[in-house]
Parts: sequence; structure tokens; C-alpha cells
Amino acid sequence: MTSLPTPPKSNPELRWKPAIATISLGAANFHSITAKINAAAQNGQEGIELFHDDLAQLAKTLRGQTLSDDAQTRTDREYEIDAAHAIHDLCAEKGLRILALQPFRHYEGLIDREEHAKRLDELQHWVSLCKILGDSLFILIPSSFLDESQTTGDRDVIVSDLAEAADLAYPVRIAYEALAWGTHINTWEDCWDMVVKADRPNLGICLDTFNIAARIWADPLSATGRLPAHADTDLQVSMERLVKEVDPSRVMMVQLADGERVDPSEPFLRVPGLHPLLAWSRNARLFPCEEERGGFLPIREVTDACLNGVGYSGWVSMEVFSRTLGDERPEVPKEHAERAGRSWQRVLGMLEAKAGEKVEKVTV
Repeated sequence: MTSLPTPPKSNPELRWKPAIATISLGAANFHSITAKINAAAQNGQEGIELFHDDLAQLAKTLRGQTLSDDAQTRTDREYEIDAAHAIHDLCAEKGLRILALQPFRHYEGLIDREEHAKRLDELQHWVSLCKILGDSLFILIPSSFLDESQTTGDRDVIVSDLAEAADLAYPVRIAYEALAWGTHINTWEDCWDMVVKADRPNLGICLDTFNIAARIWADPLSATGRLPAHADTDLQVSMERLVKEVDPSRVMMVQLADGERVDPSEPFLRVPGLHPLLAWSRNARLFPCEEERGGFLPIREVTDACLNGVGYSGWVSMEVFSRTLGDERPEVPKEHAERAGRSWQRVLGMLEAKAGEKVEKVTV
């Protein structure tokens, strides 16, 4: 592997450290995790959220490089263990911290309890991977978006399932995140309520600016791209509640992304059986403060609430899904890492300006 120069790290006095999700640097089947790690290290990111797809793709590559007899006797999980060791070593070489392994999808609230047991077995494997990847990772569980025929909205069951996952994983941490299109849990309020009720020391919340704004403010199928005017007030009230209620010590990470304003007739928004917010998220996220690319969500207000308002200190990760990630060109990881680096500087400037506005209001 060719060593690439690493730029100076960000100001150590800052309360936040920049990170990026590996999905934001290209599709796993087109862009190797090695290329993604190199691109992140070159562009000021200090940590990564490792998507399991990237680890699984490396495991598949390692299997292909193994003599046929060995390849047939070893399991996929054994190759994933090998891949975890390789990713750990490469990140250590580049000075990157591995922060999370994600997404552990469709876990909580399963009606089929045999399937629930299978998911717990898989979670145990993920815990083993985390212990190889680093000293203080968390596993991210996004809220399930399976059909209601497969999942229950019984909050007691969801709470119990989250507590069971945390107990199994301990001391590895678990972060729960509300997806805007979640079947039963789709707001930060409901997510936080589940975390508080489960009451486990290694269970916390992940706050995602796209999911928060998309649920309460956006409508990609409307001509304006947003919900009616009252959405501004709804968002303000929700952010005031977030600042008041969320304990910053229980925030595992804040993820940043904006949404692209797209034509509501876009075919990718109207896939049968796919929630429009999910279709939009998969195809049209942007890095924050990329208004020149069509970003239009009230990300500045949400980011300020999640970081300054809550009083969070720690890792802030760019998590961007986009149709651009499926571009096969080898330059894609570098281009997206450069965009993330520019976005982070804009975010810091925005947060400073927001802080200045608050000081001005107080002194006037």
C-alpha cells in the first residue's frame, strides 16, 4: 500500500473532531476501503464510521485471494475477522480512529422471535469485530423500517430489545438512531424516549441532521420540497426540546448531512414500495453547507442545536448517501473526501457565526 501524506490535524482546542462514514466515499463494490481510508486521511478527517459493506467487501476480496481448499473450509465470519484486522492496521498507519461499525439494520421489534435470536447471534459477531477494530467503538442500530407485518410498535418490546442488545454487547457501546422513514420510531424524540427507558450505561443516541430535518420539515414530493409553513415552527419547538431534554453524555455521535432539492417527478423518488424519504436519502444527500449543489434543509439550525445547544463534545461525522457514490471512477473517494473537508470548514464557520448571533442578542 502506498503511503500518502497526511495534512495537519484540526485545532486540538475544538470541542469537535471531524469524521466521515465510509459509505460517503464511494460504493463498496466499486471503491476499496483502502482507497477510502487514504482519501479520508488526506483531507483532514480524523476518524471513520466503518460501514459493514466495506468490511464485507474486503473479506470477499481476501477469500478470493486464498487457495481454493482454504477458501472452502473457512466461513464468511472468519474472513470478516481477517478484514477487521487489516482495516485496523491501515487506519493506525494513517492516523485515523475507527469510531463505529454500522448499520446493524432491522433489529428491534421483530415479531418473529426466531429471527430476533438470529440477529442477536449476528450482533455477537459484530461485537467481536469491534474489539478488533479499536478500543472504543459503538455499533449503530438504525430504527427498523420493515413492514408493519414484520415489526411491532409495542414500545415495551422495542425497549426490551434495545436493552438486550446493550447487555449482550457490553462493554461495546450501542447507539440508536431514528430514521425519518422508520416504521415505528422515526423522530429523535421517540428514539431518545426508547434510550432513556432502556436505561443501559452503554446505550445512547445518534443524532443525524438529515433524518431530523427530513422528518419534521421536508417533503421531496412537493413542489416546494418542504412541508407547509408551520414546519418552521415545528422545527423550532423540536430543537428547543432537544436542547432541553437530551443529555450530551448519552450522545454517541452527531452525523451531518443536507438534502438536495430535486424535481418531485424524479423517478428515484417514486419506486413502488419504497418510502419517498428513504428513496430521497439514498440518492440525494449532500454534505452540509453545499447550497451551491442544491442543499436546502434547515441544517444550520439543526446542527447548531445538536452541537452548541445540547453542549455535545466529540466526534462529528459526515454521513452522505448519494447517487454519485455509484460512479465507478477511481477519483470518487478523493472527490468526496475533498468535499467533506470543505464542508467541515464551512460548518465551523457557521457554528461560530451562530454563537456570535446569540452573544449579540444577549448584549442588545
